[in-house]
Amino acid sequence: MFFSGDPSTRKRVDLGGRSSKERDRQKLLEQTRKERNRRLWLRQENSAALKIQKCFRGRRAVKAEHSKVREQFHETYGKHCQKVDRNAFGPDSDFLRQLLYFFNAEHAGDFLVLVQTCRLIQQFVQVDGDIIRLFSGEDYPSKFALVNYRLKELAYACVHAVHWNRIELKNQLLLAPEEFGMSTIPLLEVVVLLIDSKLPWSCKIVGYLLQRNAFTLFREVVLTGKESAKNQMLDHKVSSLERLLTILISHIGQRPCICPNADPRLSFSSQILTIPFLWHLFPYLKEVFATQGMSQHHIHQMATFLQNQTNVLPGDISTEFPSYACLLGNILETAGLALSQPDCSLDMAIDLAAVTTSLLEALPSIKTSSKENSMLAEDDTSGGDEIMEEALDGELQQQICNSLDPRFLLQLTNVLFRGVSLVNGSYHGPDNKEVAAVGAVCGLLHVTFSTLPLERMMTVLAYRTELVPVLWNFMKQCHENQKWLSLSDRLAYLSGDAPGWLLPLAVFCPVYKHMLMIVDNEEFYEQERPLSLKDIRCLIIILRQALWQLLWVNPTTSGNTVKPVTNGSTGKRQPLELIQHRVSIVASELLSQLQDWNNRRQFTSPMDFHADGVNEFFISQAVIENTRANDILKQAPFLIPFTSRVKIFTSQLAAVRPRHGSHALFTRNRFRIRRDRILEDAYNQMSALSEDDLRGLIRVTFVNEFGVEEAGIDGGGIFKDFMENITRAAFDVQYGLFKETADHLLYPNPGSGMIHEQHLQFFHFLGILLAKAMFEGILVEIPFATFFLSKLKQKYNYLNDLPSLDPELYRHLIFLKHYEGDISELELYFVIVNNEYGEQTEEELLPGGRNLRVTNENVITFIHLVANHRLNFQIRQQSSHFLRGFQQLIPKDWIDMFNEHELQLLISGSLDSLDVDDLRWHTNYAGGYHAEHYVIEMFWEVLKGFSLENQKKFLKFVSSCSRGPLLGFKYLEPQFCIQRAAGSASEEALDRLPTSATCMNLLKLPPYRSKEQLETKLLYAINADAGFDLS
Repeated sequence: MFFSGDPSTRKRVDLGGRSSKERDRQKLLEQTRKERNRRLWLRQENSAALKIQKCFRGRRAVKAEHSKVREQFHETYGKHCQKVDRNAFGPDSDFLRQLLYFFNAEHAGDFLVLVQTCRLIQQFVQVDGDIIRLFSGEDYPSKFALVNYRLKELAYACVHAVHWNRIELKNQLLLAPEEFGMSTIPLLEVVVLLIDSKLPWSCKIVGYLLQRNAFTLFREVVLTGKESAKNQMLDHKVSSLERLLTILISHIGQRPCICPNADPRLSFSSQILTIPFLWHLFPYLKEVFATQGMSQHHIHQMATFLQNQTNVLPGDISTEFPSYACLLGNILETAGLALSQPDCSLDMAIDLAAVTTSLLEALPSIKTSSKENSMLAEDDTSGGDEIMEEALDGELQQQICNSLDPRFLLQLTNVLFRGVSLVNGSYHGPDNKEVAAVGAVCGLLHVTFSTLPLERMMTVLAYRTELVPVLWNFMKQCHENQKWLSLSDRLAYLSGDAPGWLLPLAVFCPVYKHMLMIVDNEEFYEQERPLSLKDIRCLIIILRQALWQLLWVNPTTSGNTVKPVTNGSTGKRQPLELIQHRVSIVASELLSQLQDWNNRRQFTSPMDFHADGVNEFFISQAVIENTRANDILKQAPFLIPFTSRVKIFTSQLAAVRPRHGSHALFTRNRFRIRRDRILEDAYNQMSALSEDDLRGLIRVTFVNEFGVEEAGIDGGGIFKDFMENITRAAFDVQYGLFKETADHLLYPNPGSGMIHEQHLQFFHFLGILLAKAMFEGILVEIPFATFFLSKLKQKYNYLNDLPSLDPELYRHLIFLKHYEGDISELELYFVIVNNEYGEQTEEELLPGGRNLRVTNENVITFIHLVANHRLNFQIRQQSSHFLRGFQQLIPKDWIDMFNEHELQLLISGSLDSLDVDDLRWHTNYAGGYHAEHYVIEMFWEVLKGFSLENQKKFLKFVSSCSRGPLLGFKYLEPQFCIQRAAGSASEEALDRLPTSATCMNLLKLPPYRSKEQLETKLLYAINADAGFDLS
């Protein structure tokens, strides 16, 4: 071809060097491979077809043979076995051989033949009584293989027949043997006959049934019968199915039985114990399972597989009836009976605790719908408050809650601690037995506290078990040996490197905390029960170190953000962070409670509560929100020294005050106050102030009894004097808003409403006044009762707070607590009589209390309800309104940094801070005075020689407050200053009295010539009490 000029028609050359022949070769190889694969597939298809045909022909032949043998059987023995006699069951007869060969549970005729056969067996055994001779003739040993084989097949055929026809027979499945006319009864009763443990073949039959998954079949039979039984009344007779199951489990794991162990997935524990409310259907089985040692084998089996994280449970019946929850309910329902048996071993108790713990871990949190009307229900240590996605059936929840009751916990802990010594063990720490017992109890109770409501169990654990002393002895030995033994194998989510003290503290702290709410002062301080004061000092160190480790050294994620992790094998799994967060909460609560006991009567140094690692860096971080140090300050403030917390509190106040400085210009914040009507005038003028106005500057002008404004411009000093005077007037018991205890400590008057119609509004205003004084750093001398200060922290008061209010009532209640006779003879009822201003009223402590007599069983509840009424209920309205007013200026977080004793110091200051040397060290001088001036030297000598009372009066004279700053006079604002009052030492000048300007903390001191003259003039001035006219 000639060149046409078109380059696209150029011959294409393969630069790879391959020719078209080579490409054709590749195609040929690929085509050959496909052909080979197609032939292989055809051969496989033909081979499969041949196998299917062979199987089909075989099945058809077998079916035909079955039909042939069935016809022969009917000809020989009759369609209804009417030609069968006793000899037909012997080893030489073809009766059983033919029947077992052609029997098909789906065939209605075969089913009727089997039922009739079983009826005949029962009749012959009843007549003769020798079942061995019936099946083996005169010589069982020589025929045992044939006999055993036939009877195994017969037993399984009966079970399989009931299972296959369970839907049609659903109304007969739970009937008693007396209902002989029903089809299921002969089938089940013959199996009962055959597996009697006295028979030589019984273990062979049971082993064969287990091998053929009999419990799986029985599970479906029971569930079908249970569903049908909902619509009919069950009698209390033992059903044939229950008899069969009872004999079956008596073989498994029991000596001298030689039945092989079944696959745990197909065992009685897995298949039958996971049926909801099993014991309601089979009460006799329950009794046998619990009391004859059979539960020990099954519980040990479950403990082994649950510990290995092996899921052996069948699929859930429904979301409301998960298998693990049904298993837990059934095991717990029999646990009390099993634990009460005299032969119950430590190993059994440990296995039971392990199984219960594993199943409880998977359980959603169960909380009671309503709180018991008792102060004992105020314990807030329960965990797991989040709403779970899955919801258990209400009756199933009730079964678990009712079974896991205080009695069960009492029995279990008593068995576990039966051989544990309450005294210190060896120098090497706890032995293996004690570690196993403590680990089992701690694992179970920790999960229980997180899952179930605590109201009923805490008092039993605290007072009727040895839990507190045993756990304390264990922790004390570990602490003294400086070796904490790991209990991580008790909880699946505890890693091996988790601290050994974590699990014991998670259980010990809430139980001991509950105990401390109930013990009285004599038990704690004098009798030193349940722990000695020496042991408590050691406990404080352990708790402090653990808490510091959790919160600062190795902090965890906040418990609010950590979510449970789900593991498919056993349900819910909690990460290690959750238990660490839980321990940090209960440990801080217990330490706070022990600090309260130490404040009532000191038994250890307050320094013992302070963490060792608190330094300037920590303090600087603590004032910053959302820092780790700030979180510790809120959760465990006692770890930080009091002076450091006061500095933080002062800095918080200082940070807020400058924002409101401009409000001093507003005239609405300037008030004229009559001294003789100070409370009413202040209430009328200040009640309308907003929160911002209250935080701003307030200026006061006093009006004396003649209606004349007092001299002086309020630069802050007059306002401080106003605050001290109004608080003195408002909190005066004569005014009727407050009462005082025998120790002259103030608390709200329960009958304040009988004196003042607007008493609650006054309490709200007084809360504002006290908060304003603290906000401005003004110390006011108001001694509050501790149980009232606890209301500022929104805390609950308990029995041990009662002595400060009513020592006589406290003594009577303690008498009742320790009364050894029959308390019901005292004719006490759950009522209390209030006596306010001669008017007596009777109130019930519980609904129906007028008819509820106090007995030895409920006396503890009565005692604490009386204490609750006096310490909490009577003053609840007054305290609530006071708190609302107080929190308008002082946030709750700021107050929560301090306990009640420290809060009183914040309000009134401390006498310990009245240090003359400290005041001298932080004093400025003006007008020609200096530190070495002879008048100044005389002044300090005179002041140091004053009595404490006169020193307080002097401090009040110059600063308007008789107590110095908590942190010393270095923090007095402005600093104390002494100014020369006259330019010359003339007689006229020396005749003048010292004066002061309290708003400047300034003393104007004339240059007296002698020490005696200075002392006389100064004493006259500080005792004149002439208001601001003297200044």
